[in-house]
This record gives sequence, structure tokens and C-alpha cells, in this order.
Amino acid sequence: MKINIILIALTSLLLFGPGSLYAQDSEELSRQAANPLADLMSFPFQNNLNMNYGQFDRNLNSLNIQPVLPFADGRIITRTILPILWIPDYSQESGMTSSGLGDISFTAFYAPANQGVTWGVGPVLDLPTGGEKRGAQKWALGPSAVVLVQPGNWTFGALLNNVWSFAGDENRQDVNKMLLNLFIVYQLGDGWYVNSTPIITANWKAESGQQWTVPLGAGFGKLTFVGGKLPLNIQTQLYYNVVGPDFGPEWQWRVQAQVLLPKSILSKK
Repeated sequence: MKINIILIALTSLLLFGPGSLYAQDSEELSRQAANPLADLMSFPFQNNLNMNYGQFDRNLNSLNIQPVLPFADGRIITRTILPILWIPDYSQESGMTSSGLGDISFTAFYAPANQGVTWGVGPVLDLPTGGEKRGAQKWALGPSAVVLVQPGNWTFGALLNNVWSFAGDENRQDVNKMLLNLFIVYQLGDGWYVNSTPIITANWKAESGQQWTVPLGAGFGKLTFVGGKLPLNIQTQLYYNVVGPDFGPEWQWRVQAQVLLPKSILSKK
């Protein structure tokens, strides 16, 4: 039912021209796009090119399709990450090992109404959809939390989760991993912004000295309207891993296109 509503809304918007979307200008939507707990539907397509793996400097590409859907007047926010992976053959200068869907991650946040500090908590579940070559072949579950503030043109926040495996292939290594997504955004006006949203990870099952990946970098983006009608948030960022395992990428280039569907798109005025 939710998908049908989205399709109808998109079709109506593109066929019949601008409506109440103009009530929310690019600056306000850009500010909402920086808030992972904003009460609006969004559909980010985030491509991460992880560069310089192994002795042949191979690149792994991950396209993350990440629909974010609010329920219960924005008090429940769900985020699903569907990674499409292109994994190279690290032992060769060319060739592929595997490509296709990786392990899906689903998070549901409870975000109470508040003023000032925005926060949400809930469970995160990893599903073993990647198979033998693209996933852990483990079910994993854990807590997730996000907190942010938006003083003036700034957004400061962090998203933290940790998952532990509880079922799956007994012959595969157990999962115990942490993810910390920091985000700093400054609105420049007219939908433009600069940002830094590094994703720090730790694999607690790895050997000492091989657990952490810590990227450092930044980027920029703009909230615009496709055809003057459909809100689209486009951004790019570049990161260098100042800390990482011996076998891991040196750089990450991230490009994201995020379709936004505020509530006004479904209303008539």
C-alpha cells in the first residue's frame, strides 16, 4: 500500500505540475535532508567506490539503496539498506569475484516529539541475503541510536549501532561489529551545503590492530527540484582512511542522489 501511494504521488507530480511542494523551499528541504529522523519519505541511492584494495589496487563498488519511511506521524522511522556489490578478484589485476545483492540491514527508530535535541532508538537487524561470496551468512541483531542538533545553519549528529550474530551458517565466523556515522552539515543557502559524514567501523572479531576503519574527508551537495517539481538532494564526498586494516581500501568516493517526498506531496491545496 505504501509503495502504491508513492507511485501515485510521483506520477501525479510529474504529470500535473508543481503543487504544494513550493511551500517548502530548497533551504528547508535541505535542512530536513540532513536529519535522518525527519518526518518525510526519502529514497537515497548512495554509491561508494572503495579504492586500492590489495597489491593490485583493486576497487570494490557498493550501491546502497536506502529507503527511509516514517510511520505513526513520524514517531517511527524505518531505514532499510539494500547493498548492490561489485567485488573484484583481489588476486588479479582484472576480473570479478562476484556481483549482486549483499546482506540487507533494517533499522526501526522510535523518535519521540521533542525540541532542541532530536534522538531516536531502536533495533537493527542484518539479514544474510548476500550468500557465500557477498555476505556473512549470519543473522545479526543489535541496538541502534541516533542523536542530533540543528542550531542555525548547522547540523551535528551521530548514529551508532552494534550487531551480534545469533543464527546462520555454523561454519562462518560469528559477527560482532560496530558502526558509527558522524555527520556535520552547514547550509550555505539556496539549497547548497558542505558536509562531512564519515562512517567509522570496528570489527571486534578481527585481530588486534586490524579492527578499525576510520575515514577522514568532506564534500558538498545541493537540494534542487527536477523539472522544478521533484525534490532531489545530490552530494559527493571523498574520504581517506587514516586508520584501517592491512587489507582494506585507502580511499572512498561517495556519490548520492536522494529523492525526497515531503508530506505536502500527498496533499491537495
